[in-house]
Amino acid sequence: MTGTAHAPFAAYHRHGFVRVATSTPRVRPADVAYNRDSLLEEMQRADRARADLLVCPELCLSSYAIDDLHMQEALLAEVETALLRLVEASAALSPVVLVGAPLRREGRLYNCAVAIARGRMLGVVPKSYLPNYREFYEKRWFAHGRGLDGEITVGGVRVPFGTDLIFEAADLPGLIFHVEICEDLWTPAPPSSEAAMAGALILANLSASNIVIGKSSDRHVLSQSQSMRAFAAYAYSAAGPGESTTDLSWDGQGMIYELGDLLAESTRFPVEPELTLADVDTGRILSERMRTGSFDDAARHHAPAFRRIRFDHHPHCEEAGLIRPVRRFPYVPNRESHLDQDCYEAFNIQVEGLRRRFEATRGRTMVIGVSGGLDSTHALIVAAKACDRMGLPRDRILAFTMPGFATSEGTKSNAWKLMRAMGVTAEEIDIRPAARQMLTDMNHAFARGEPVHDVTFENVQAGLRTDYLFRLANQRQGFVIGTGDLSELALGWCTYGVGDQMSHYAVNAGVPKTLIQYLIRWTTRSGQFDPETDRVLEAILATEISPELVPVGEDEEIQSTEAMIGPYELNDFFLFHIMRYGLPPSKTAFLAWHAWHDTEQGRWPEAFPATRRNAYDLATIRHWLERFLVRFFATSQFKRSALPNGPKVSAGGALSPRGDWRAPSDSVATPWLEELRANVPLHWPSD
Repeated sequence: MTGTAHAPFAAYHRHGFVRVATSTPRVRPADVAYNRDSLLEEMQRADRARADLLVCPELCLSSYAIDDLHMQEALLAEVETALLRLVEASAALSPVVLVGAPLRREGRLYNCAVAIARGRMLGVVPKSYLPNYREFYEKRWFAHGRGLDGEITVGGVRVPFGTDLIFEAADLPGLIFHVEICEDLWTPAPPSSEAAMAGALILANLSASNIVIGKSSDRHVLSQSQSMRAFAAYAYSAAGPGESTTDLSWDGQGMIYELGDLLAESTRFPVEPELTLADVDTGRILSERMRTGSFDDAARHHAPAFRRIRFDHHPHCEEAGLIRPVRRFPYVPNRESHLDQDCYEAFNIQVEGLRRRFEATRGRTMVIGVSGGLDSTHALIVAAKACDRMGLPRDRILAFTMPGFATSEGTKSNAWKLMRAMGVTAEEIDIRPAARQMLTDMNHAFARGEPVHDVTFENVQAGLRTDYLFRLANQRQGFVIGTGDLSELALGWCTYGVGDQMSHYAVNAGVPKTLIQYLIRWTTRSGQFDPETDRVLEAILATEISPELVPVGEDEEIQSTEAMIGPYELNDFFLFHIMRYGLPPSKTAFLAWHAWHDTEQGRWPEAFPATRRNAYDLATIRHWLERFLVRFFATSQFKRSALPNGPKVSAGGALSPRGDWRAPSDSVATPWLEELRANVPLHWPSD
């Protein structure tokens, strides 16, 4: 990581982030000196905000809506003089600045974006597509820049010119950007598409788009879709206060997207200039491109030719916070406006998968073990909805609760209440006699009255439960619904073979624990069931997560899953970023700290209980991340390699060996552990 390898852990530059800003400075029509000073103020504000790249609107140095004044020599000469002043001022400022200006070249006038950095004019990019319809008349004044290359003289300085320019910082990996102007984005094949295929990671748009009803939404759609299609970040800055309102109005919209995710947007119709900031994860962008072979196929097919303009950026590489939304629960729906839709989709992916598999087996019954815990509860809900969809009575679901040596009255009671509320066929099989017989046959110490609760003791119970379910399915023309979830598969927190790792259909295999909790809450909030069922579900949600395989000890503490393997909310965070994007442990820890160190910062999922809002310091994150790495990479893959069928639910990925994740069962965790220990301190540096 040239230029950032020795940056402190807390510095966002070290982890592949680039701070991007958009701003709409105040302008006055044709008042170049005023506009120059406004731009200088925004450059200084961006410098104080530690921005790496500042995107300003189209023609902001002259202002956009001045019509035939664009053709006046006095104005054009003053624009060049003003540009030189901005270049001079930039020597002491950190951001690369993109400024819009009308510039002359070989007897033609071009609508241009000028890239300025550290006292140097890096290059000039002309607008490719000139709108000449409805309120637009740009072809009256400007020549298009398509296919042009070479150089341009600005204020006596020769600099690269053309639509084939990509700018790259030599000392900040990820600061690789391309520039297009307004209408370029609205065309069927925006120039930024080819630039992305040529390696640009950040796509900037200098715009003077006037506002009419509904146009803001159109800009969002275009910017979002371009950032998705081009596997890039897209920074958009539109003209605003001060532009001529002779016939049009301006809203100064700024926004920054990354891979389809909105990172930041400005206030529209601002009275004063506003700086919109976001830290773009260029490492995430590169990861997605690497994982998506069709992106490289398209790049090779189109073979775009661009000139790389390299420059020294001199990144500060200091701790300066992190300006971007980092979701605490990356698997949990986070869009308030689409909450019901997202939960509906997650739930019904499972329902449809189970429905199709049940019809394909031509069985008569579904067999499921119900413990009174989260996973079996959710699987039972899915099975009930699948029966409803097929028009089958719910008594086709054969639900068995199977108390063992550590089963509490609370979970057993909840299991029975749930089974009755769902209207399924419910039975109870006490596995303790069979477990005692097996332990006796094995000459286990517990059978002799000794309080030995080892892994054998636990797995005898877990295995018997699964064994019963399979034999019951044989007996009653059914198949076994698996209840284990994605989080347990990631951690290997399941009993292999004749245990909860195995089933005929693993309906929860693509759903992590945090999403299961949220979906159950959603069913109670959205009226999926009757009030009696909702009360049972709320009681289950409030119960400590436990395998209930070891009896309560003298301290009267129940066996706690999260005390042994770590909080599921952290483990799911680690899983998402490591499996989905291949992030190194140090960056995963960096993001986890920003997401979890303060309960008052950032958004929580809609209606998330205040009493369950936790915070974790870096030492805690590091501790559990180290254990996650061992379990995920070194000890659990053999269980995932023999995973039963089950539907993928989240774009965050699944662990099926036939789908998202293929890995050797005899791997080691050494590279990840060494990276963690070498790069993650025991405490946050500024604490």
